[in-house]
Amino acid sequence: MGKVGRLARILGPRGLMPNPKAGTVVAPDDIARAIKEAKAGRVEFRLDKTANIHVQIGKASFDANKLNENFAALMEAIKKARPSAAKGNYIKHITLASTMGPGIKVDANAAQSMEATE
Repeated sequence: MGKVGRLARILGPRGLMPNPKAGTVVAPDDIARAIKEAKAGRVEFRLDKTANIHVQIGKASFDANKLNENFAALMEAIKKARPSAAKGNYIKHITLASTMGPGIKVDANAAQSMEATE
């Protein structure tokens, strides 16, 4: 982190600063574990300023079953990350889109119940 500290003025305001808490900085003895997780497809997600989560669940070349599994895994991860103090509907709207394609709205309640059945 000491070597990356010089870049803080540039990366910090953009939200690109590496963070040990987020897993973007690892200790020298954990490098093998970090590489293994990256190759397995570990995905980080966080909220932007307007409380939206932007995360990739697959590629256009994936079949429907693989995309469905990835979406269910994402919903499970979001459900686990929910703070215990959060009340009411935690997920209000879900929109799936390809990079330059139109967004498709998904019913949030159906997505959460679909995730619970799998």
